[in-house]
Amino acid sequence: MTAARSPYFTPKDDPLALLTLAELRTLETRAAALPPHTLMARAGAAAAQCLVDAMGHDPETRARPVWIVAGPGNNGGDALVMAERLHRAGIGVRVCMPVEVKPDDARWALGSARAAGMPIDGEPPASFDGFGWLVDGMFGIGLSRPLEGVFADLAARLTRRARAAGQVLALDVPSGLNSDTGAPVNGADAVRATDTITFIGAKPGHFTSQGRDLTGRLFVATLEVEASAAPSIVLNAPAFFGAHMPPRDNATNKGTFGTLAVIGGDTGMYGAPVLAARMALYGGAGKVNIAFLGEGFPPYDPPHPELMLHGVDGFPLEKMDALAIGCGMGASERARKLLDDVLKLDVPKLLDADALNLVAKDDELAAAVAARGAQGDPCILTPHPLEAARLLQTDSKAVQADRLAAARQLSARYAAIAVLKGSGTVIASPDGRVAVNPTGNAGLATGGTGDVLGGLIGALLAQQLPAYEAALAGVYLHGLAAQTLTDDGIGPAGLTAGELAPAVRTLINRRFYAEHARS
Repeated sequence: MTAARSPYFTPKDDPLALLTLAELRTLETRAAALPPHTLMARAGAAAAQCLVDAMGHDPETRARPVWIVAGPGNNGGDALVMAERLHRAGIGVRVCMPVEVKPDDARWALGSARAAGMPIDGEPPASFDGFGWLVDGMFGIGLSRPLEGVFADLAARLTRRARAAGQVLALDVPSGLNSDTGAPVNGADAVRATDTITFIGAKPGHFTSQGRDLTGRLFVATLEVEASAAPSIVLNAPAFFGAHMPPRDNATNKGTFGTLAVIGGDTGMYGAPVLAARMALYGGAGKVNIAFLGEGFPPYDPPHPELMLHGVDGFPLEKMDALAIGCGMGASERARKLLDDVLKLDVPKLLDADALNLVAKDDELAAAVAARGAQGDPCILTPHPLEAARLLQTDSKAVQADRLAAARQLSARYAAIAVLKGSGTVIASPDGRVAVNPTGNAGLATGGTGDVLGGLIGALLAQQLPAYEAALAGVYLHGLAAQTLTDDGIGPAGLTAGELAPAVRTLINRRFYAEHARS
């Protein structure tokens, strides 16, 4: 007998559309031709099955009742259907509905729950100690104002429970989370869940800003609704860049995989370009140079004598296959002149750190960056939120409030590939493509990891990956390396930037060249 197909799945490495609120509303309109209450019935059933499966891994939890809070809208209706399904399956359930549901679909769900004999309370319990799983069905994607009153109080209680003991499941999105931006609505509080089951499709807010922490583990129930073939935002995955990784035939040589120059390192700031250059070696570049601005730089790098170290004066930057500029570069007039010269070269280039700050405060440099993009040779910009704020002449709070919008603005203003770093790094292209990266963790919150990312993307540029795909690959592998090291106990606390490079090398070889190695 064939097992029933699960009504939900867990996102892995596969490409995934991230649906905005506007796209979801369009899909819901198309689904209006379905029989009444179909989507709500499917959502509640999928959520119930998800919880049953979770409890199946922990018999002790299954013996304790589930507590579900239902909000006044359709999210509350989903919660009521879920509760009825669990109740009919013989699982103890207690529903709290502080405000009676209002939409027609939700009223139908309420009637069904009452007909099934579901106990429904108007007040939350004094304690959650007697319950196993707690379910947040207060508000979904349509919330436009901060949580208030009893719902704000419950959000705080659910968050405390998630931090202390886990087992908090959110329906669609954690209540109070903006599904488009990943930031809490109007900067207020939102529920922190340990698990979320979302409906029709995943949302950008599940993967960026605070959304990653508030969502927890994500499950997706499509409800059998067909999404658009051309989503405006996707979740970064190897399928988007793997085909561009260069083949490594036996007859290749070091010239096949390009020559990168890492430019930076004013006097006393040599560490940043060295970190970037070491990563470029491990990232597969054929030859890696460092062109230092400062005086007294080391004659060679003892751990990696393969690196070629030079003063930037007289070094033939125009002969490189790619350039990564900005690490430890400083803000001197000499640095500004060098960046101006580099922007005139017909070489793929990445701008990071001090190069970004120079562009942010110099209109001529900003115009030169935009001109490169207008000529079909977009630079890659890799700002963290504060650098992005300078480039956009705003503040980091505004950037973090809507990271996708900020990345798009950066890409449009500078005609560049914008890599807005942070939790759920956003990669935006001038042609409209946007991706949110799912990899990475708190291990990257340490000095030098941004330099390492710049070196990795630079190495991929040198290997002739197109700029957008080089950015996708670099960000994905950089984050996955941090996760892999953390799985082995090397992080998140104490993970150092230099430890990322060997982990990235291993990932590249296992994921893209393992078959070649076996042959």
